[in-house]
Amino acid sequence: MPTVSRRTSLIISTALLALFLSPQLVAQSSAASQTLFDSANHDRAAAGLHPLKWDSALANAAHQHALKMAQTNQLSHQFPGEPPMQDRAKQAGARFSLIAENVAQGPTPEGIHQQWMHSPPHRANLLDPQLNSIGIAVVQSGNTLFAVEDFSASVPSASLSEQERQVASELVARHAELNVDAGSSDARKTCELAQGYAGERPATVLRYESSDITHIPNDVLQKIPPGRYHQALVGACHAIGDSSFARFRVAILLF
Repeated sequence: MPTVSRRTSLIISTALLALFLSPQLVAQSSAASQTLFDSANHDRAAAGLHPLKWDSALANAAHQHALKMAQTNQLSHQFPGEPPMQDRAKQAGARFSLIAENVAQGPTPEGIHQQWMHSPPHRANLLDPQLNSIGIAVVQSGNTLFAVEDFSASVPSASLSEQERQVASELVARHAELNVDAGSSDARKTCELAQGYAGERPATVLRYESSDITHIPNDVLQKIPPGRYHQALVGACHAIGDSSFARFRVAILLF
């Protein structure tokens, strides 16, 4: 039976996995989705990888796509008039920096999983160590199951204050000499500017965007040599643009 794999990236690779149930034959669909979920994590464990967590938003996105495949009786990652998979996932409420998708049709979930594991691009999605979340959808049409797995590297939601505290905490841990102020209004205003600064003139302004708020990028840290500065203001703002991929935007003012 045919299978198709697809991966999308933005700066860093991105991926999505989703599983959900068909309103038809709910017991069979539920069992099929559970089988695919368990099979994926079984093979990841055998490869020494962390298990995938279930993501309901990805599952909802996968369900809608699986229905379209069953209705048209064909496999595709995007049908005419349908948004691309990263947009479908975002519209369903998923937040991610990496997204991928497997689709397939077959008579049994066990057979579908084996198809994927014997296909290099599908296997790569299932065993990608960067992915941590999954949603699966299975819809039955006649004797055929249409399955969608959407994988992602999920990105947690965080308020601007939470983002600023996280960055400030890392700065203090790396530079004990710095007096760090998280959430400064001048730093937040500076973050929103494409260039320049707000408030008192700093010695240096560092701006960056990242999908991981828990770590300051190495190229940014390298611009803060030990002992050169005595104070840092940290401000977060909303990332520029309307990308489907989750991004954090931060400004660090150094004095």
